[in-house]
Amino acid sequence: MSDFLLPDIGEGIVECEVVEWRVAEGDQIEEDQPIVEVMTDKALVEITAPEAGVVTKLYVAQGQIAKVHAPLFAYQVEGENQTGDPTSNNKSEAETETAQSAASEKPSERPAEFSTATATPAAGRLYNKVPASPAVRRLVREHALQLTEIAGSGKDGRVLKEDVLTHLDQASQTATPSSQAAVKTQAESSAPRVEPLRGVRAVMAKRMVEAASTIPHFHYGEEIDVTALLALRERLKPLAEAQGERLTLMPLFMKAMALAVAEEPIVNAQLNAAGDELHYYPQCNIGMAVDSKAGLMVPNVKNVERLTLLEIAREVGRLTTAAREGRVDQADLKGGTISISNIGALGGTYAAPIINAPEAAIVAIGKTQWLPRFDEQGAVQRRAIMTITWAGDHRFIDGGTIARFCNTWKGFLEAPDSMLLHLA
Repeated sequence: MSDFLLPDIGEGIVECEVVEWRVAEGDQIEEDQPIVEVMTDKALVEITAPEAGVVTKLYVAQGQIAKVHAPLFAYQVEGENQTGDPTSNNKSEAETETAQSAASEKPSERPAEFSTATATPAAGRLYNKVPASPAVRRLVREHALQLTEIAGSGKDGRVLKEDVLTHLDQASQTATPSSQAAVKTQAESSAPRVEPLRGVRAVMAKRMVEAASTIPHFHYGEEIDVTALLALRERLKPLAEAQGERLTLMPLFMKAMALAVAEEPIVNAQLNAAGDELHYYPQCNIGMAVDSKAGLMVPNVKNVERLTLLEIAREVGRLTTAAREGRVDQADLKGGTISISNIGALGGTYAAPIINAPEAAIVAIGKTQWLPRFDEQGAVQRRAIMTITWAGDHRFIDGGTIARFCNTWKGFLEAPDSMLLHLA
């Protein structure tokens, strides 16, 4: 038998949470088969089998913490028996048949839950093999249920959110008055539900405290008239869809930002740890905050200054999907130089964002509202107004710098055709 040690995932990670076992003890596994999903400080990582064999032991229970370089599970290599002597296969098989025969003659001496004679769905569920997403498992825990109690309607018996809600609805309809009173009493209890802070949320808490306490923030707000930008997007959407891409406003925001960085490169710089050097980056790697089920993630689009709008749109779509599923690659989370937080997608108007250290600036984009505005002749017009708020590192960026940078970015967004003059 061999022990599989949790590998060094990188980024200084020393432990991770076991989110879901895809196998149970006694299961046959193939090389590269998904074995377990673990949540690191950065993202959800899928660990696969190093070779074919049989799982003999799971060392870390689901929901518990696994340590890097510590045993995660044990397995027996395919084609080998426990003694490692391939010449004794026939003997092992004979002993197995004898043991199975004896077990069948005395079924009462062996607990039913440890029987592996039949691979029924119920037997699989006893080994925590009920397939369900982390969000569904969280919902089940919140209602003090067991996955094995719920009939799954998804593929291979996967329990979906709708299955949990249906189960709760049926339980409430069949509940007796006394049980309903007990549920009401429990709901009215003031005792808080305790949940450990782990994974991405734990890292977010740590990094936000560090950024807010070590970086002197200052904020700068502005309004941007995006009427022309919205019209341009509507004209470009069919062309992008013909190329198989979905064009949102984010690629336009990013492209305009990369062009503005060329005018104010200090906004794309970073202060070293000692605080005595500024590092100016030639590439513009723009991060975008994504509200994922695992917590706040900020993947970044690399080299925006070199990409076309379609290429940026493709990267935005890829990173958004990956972040919401909690499966962002480490490379996509590293190397950011400036960030965008689009709170307007959720309905917010204003925000005071915290810098994603070691970057120098971040902008929070509020929702777009159709508001009355005066034109140059004094006539009232209906315009699409978007509110934005910048946060800058006041150790080396002053108000004048961020104002000039914002004005350049604003100019590109209010007159998006002008970006054509600056494209390579």
